[in-house]
Amino acid sequence: MAIADGRGTPIAVGIASGPRHEAKLVEETLGQRFVRGRLLRLIGDKAYDSNILDAALRKRGIDMIAPNHVTRKLQNQDGRKLRRYKRRWLIERVFAWLMRSRRLVTRYEHKAENFQAFLQLACAVILLRRF
Repeated sequence: MAIADGRGTPIAVGIASGPRHEAKLVEETLGQRFVRGRLLRLIGDKAYDSNILDAALRKRGIDMIAPNHVTRKLQNQDGRKLRRYKRRWLIERVFAWLMRSRRLVTRYEHKAENFQAFLQLACAVILLRRF
């Protein structure tokens, strides 16, 4: 999982086992931030539409912007906020930048700590190129 800022630079990355849902990984990933600064809002897809996640992020002062899931009966997203959802392509660009690292495309490391270290190293290279 990765979190990027409004310019498309990575600010946090994390790894987890395969069967975990991404909405449960958001708080763990926010705890692994390597760039300082206050987050005001997060943009995610329909999988991030959760009352529990909204409440947890609201405690941190972060506004979650995600389209309503089709199973939600009570619509809680304002259409004006969803205009920002168009900029979700920035995180896809971050993943494309990360995939330029050959070591991340195919996971050669057996230990998760080593893979996490190479992932953070690739993010550091991206940050150095951007600034």
